[in-house]
Amino acid sequence: METYTAMRHFADSWGLLAMTLFFLAVVVFTLRPGARKAAERAAEIPLKED
Repeated sequence: METYTAMRHFADSWGLLAMTLFFLAVVVFTLRPGARKAAERAAEIPLKED
């Protein structure tokens, strides 16, 4: 049971911080300048003819 307690304590403290930082990084990456053009190109991939 000691391993479970240690892992839970880690997830409660550092895991939350890691997930928050990851979320913020994804938001910043999505809203960065130039992201619109890349998103539009990616959205057109299924519609391209070979």
